[in-house]
Amino acid sequence: MRCAVTVSLVPEARGGPFVFWDGLSKGCARAAEIGFDGIEVFPRSPDEVDWRRLESLMSEHDVKLAAAGTGGGWVVHKLSLTSPEAEIRERAKNFALEIIERAGGLGAPAIVGSMQGRWEGPVTREQALAWLGEALEQLAERAAKFNVPILLEPLNRYETNLLNGVTEAVSFLKSLKNRNIKLLGDLFHMNIEEVDIASAIHAAGSRLGHVHFADSNRRAVGFGHTDIESIVAALREVRYDGWLSAEILPLPDSETAAAQTIKAFRQYAGY
Repeated sequence: MRCAVTVSLVPEARGGPFVFWDGLSKGCARAAEIGFDGIEVFPRSPDEVDWRRLESLMSEHDVKLAAAGTGGGWVVHKLSLTSPEAEIRERAKNFALEIIERAGGLGAPAIVGSMQGRWEGPVTREQALAWLGEALEQLAERAAKFNVPILLEPLNRYETNLLNGVTEAVSFLKSLKNRNIKLLGDLFHMNIEEVDIASAIHAAGSRLGHVHFADSNRRAVGFGHTDIESIVAALREVRYDGWLSAEILPLPDSETAAAQTIKAFRQYAGY
């Protein structure tokens, strides 16, 4: 397993669950200095990132791109893959496709989290899931060009009413034809929704493609009450060898949150 830290490039989300906020140059430099293997980037839009410079910065500081988020599509542009408006769904899909192209070119997957949207009003849950499945099939096909998956992140009930738990997310993925879709297990969301996080990891098994390494209060691991030891044991048991990425609140500040994450990673993952 490798450890990554989040770098947000979305000013509108400042104060949210991302560790570093002050640009790619500082984010890459601090990630390397503190001891992270990689960074997870959350762009405002695909075109607002200098991806060649990002590649250069990562090479300079010897860090990798763990993943790129599509959440800016929702936060900034209110795009959703399950919007009742076809034009918005198409724009959301194209936004995600562009992130896939940019991140895939750097060997990293894209994340579909908040862009999955929710069902409400005239849209039934069945219809929303059908639209989501159709979009994910297309996104997964594009991601396959770069030999990376697309990552679907179940969110807690306060953020979506579509897919909250691992078991239902796995069932949903089994209903799709394309197998290039992996689950992102966010320990903060799982702490809210799962009866037992370790059991949920076993249920995900080989479909688990990425982990957001967060404690129960969405702070750095060790600043809450999540049983991380049992979770890491479960990850080893399912032979998970991907990223543990700190999508956490920068509390009490970014530097302390990052340092605590590395401390916890070394303590529990054995690095």
